[in-house]
Amino acid sequence: MSLPIVNSIASWFLKKRVHQMELFLKYPNEVQLEVLVGLLDNAVNTDFGKKHGFSDINSYKDFTEAVPLSKYEDLEHQIEEMRRGAENIFWPTPIRWFAKSSGTTNAKSKFIPVSEESLEDCHYAAAKDLLCIYLNNNPDSQLFTGKSLRLGGSKQLYKENGTAFGDLSAILIDNMPIWATMSSTPNNRVSLMDDWETKLPAIVADCIEENLTSMAGVPSWMLVLLNKVLEKTNKTHLFEIWPNLEVYFHGGVSFEPYIDQYTKLLPSNRFKFYEIYNASEGFFAVQDRNDSKDLLLMLNYGIFYEFIPMETYGTPQQKIIPLSEVEVGKNYAIVITTNAGLWRYMIGDTVRFTATNPYRIRVSGRTKHHINVFGEELIIENADEALRQVCLSTGAEIADYTAGPVFMEGKEKGKHQWIIEFKTPPPCLQDFTQQLDQNLQKLNSDYEAKRYLNMTLNAPEVHSARRQLFYDWLKKEGKLGGQHKIPRLSNNRDYLEELLKMNTPTAV
Repeated sequence: MSLPIVNSIASWFLKKRVHQMELFLKYPNEVQLEVLVGLLDNAVNTDFGKKHGFSDINSYKDFTEAVPLSKYEDLEHQIEEMRRGAENIFWPTPIRWFAKSSGTTNAKSKFIPVSEESLEDCHYAAAKDLLCIYLNNNPDSQLFTGKSLRLGGSKQLYKENGTAFGDLSAILIDNMPIWATMSSTPNNRVSLMDDWETKLPAIVADCIEENLTSMAGVPSWMLVLLNKVLEKTNKTHLFEIWPNLEVYFHGGVSFEPYIDQYTKLLPSNRFKFYEIYNASEGFFAVQDRNDSKDLLLMLNYGIFYEFIPMETYGTPQQKIIPLSEVEVGKNYAIVITTNAGLWRYMIGDTVRFTATNPYRIRVSGRTKHHINVFGEELIIENADEALRQVCLSTGAEIADYTAGPVFMEGKEKGKHQWIIEFKTPPPCLQDFTQQLDQNLQKLNSDYEAKRYLNMTLNAPEVHSARRQLFYDWLKKEGKLGGQHKIPRLSNNRDYLEELLKMNTPTAV
């Protein structure tokens, strides 16, 4: 069968899913309530369901009163039992896979349960919907006439006691339908290699000769790979290698610090960037319009959403609200209940709603990844946007960064300290620092108030990182590739101190 016919058939099949999305777009809150009822019915006879009286829950209010909020630490003991083969604890069907995540604020590994339902009805359904949305928005697409370059994690699946654990990407690849495997590169053997530094040249060799039409992966690591491709081929941009490349599906970290570098690698107004929001716990949102930064919250993947307004988060006045009560412009911590048995689980991400008809969001950061030592409430969204604006005005390009506090000592006021690895350094670091400070004040009124006349905060301090500083730190920690990254913002100095010690040409 010719490739154009395959493209037409695949496009027709995927576009049919648009009609399946229309229900939750028209009746979002009703669909969410239906999801909750279905989850409760499915798990009514589990250990968790019996303990918390699922059979007596008849309303959302009943649910909130019967089921407590939870973090990973609250579930760890039962999850370890599940990894040893115990069943029917949180979810009725056997849990065979666990997505291993080291997290970014805690060195201890987390093992997030992945059920068959969450694979099929959440992760794979989201992949189909993403393609469906893209094809519906771009009817002339030739996506299926070529392959997709996928860049997943760097861990294979490790099996024990009848269960398996590894990166979520490894679980997805291991269970991927044959049509998806055939339309992707590199092959599964290369995709699941453990050693990133062996895997990287293998991916380059595997994909250079392919006809690529799309790419998918984390922006920071994809950029490393694409620059290796250009070095290997001695080309100046990617269309010289893959002339039919039309879209990059990205997620995992903010795209703002990387957008200018990608547009240089992909110099075409026709090329599309599509953002996704997924995690080990589930697939939550997708970009549903060309050239938009807003993500459509997907409401029919077996995930019930609740939200905690960040102004009350972690306080005695903390309030948890359903989707129907969220407001545009406010930051919320996400709470999820899922078809893998996570009940009222706080995943640690924060989002800001940009619309409620339909519900669209932007990922604004992490509940633990901000700087609020001095009451400045600096979030990742502020930092990324401020850096983007400074790079535009100075011509600088950023490869990676992290920031944290310098605590008050004696009469000396506190400040923020930044370590930035530049791909293209600014002409003057002092000017860059001043502009960063000014832009942060424009974007964040709390930061501006603390910086007013240096009353609480002194001006920030920026250190220029040597080449590959962040790469070397991740390598030292065994975290190269995949979803791993150093937190952008932190309330302590742990990462700063380690990086500063390594920030010399010989300190590797």
